[in-house]
Amino acid sequence: MSKIVIIMGSNRKGGNTDLLANAFANGAKINNDVEIISVADYNVEPCIGCDYCFTNAAHSCFKQDDMDKVYKKLSEADIIVVASPVYFYGLSAQLKAIVDRLHNPIRNSFKTKKLGLILAAASSLSSVFDSILLQYKETLDFFGLEDIGIICAGNVRHIGDIQSSNYLKKAYELGKSIN
Repeated sequence: MSKIVIIMGSNRKGGNTDLLANAFANGAKINNDVEIISVADYNVEPCIGCDYCFTNAAHSCFKQDDMDKVYKKLSEADIIVVASPVYFYGLSAQLKAIVDRLHNPIRNSFKTKKLGLILAAASSLSSVFDSILLQYKETLDFFGLEDIGIICAGNVRHIGDIQSSNYLKKAYELGKSIN
């Protein structure tokens, strides 16, 4: 049994990304301990690249926000799954703030060995995911992480559009496949 943490990058509860993340979680819960952390529930400011976190033993950031809570949850994960809406060829701004704050050397203490990716976009162009997929691949390579799978759900513009597609089933099956 693995500990899976899903970082849900949409502020919209019940939106397409939220539904995808929950479908994945429902499948994964069959054989794993799963927790979804939503950007809607945490106040995380963007990294400014000052490297303060590299200069102190606790690797703390000078910003006083909720990132310490996020670090704690991520540090306990065997598998991290990133779920994001794609508004303009990238991760949501709220999720990107969390990802950028992982610039902190505290990430080296995480026990995470695997990573997954779930994306939802209004566009039907497959290229809408390209920049995120490149960043994901580079992250896997840099940290030596194993890819558990990717769901790229395109053409889901309005809340609930995902329900008339096969993406929820794909997300559930991906989650279920993790032992």
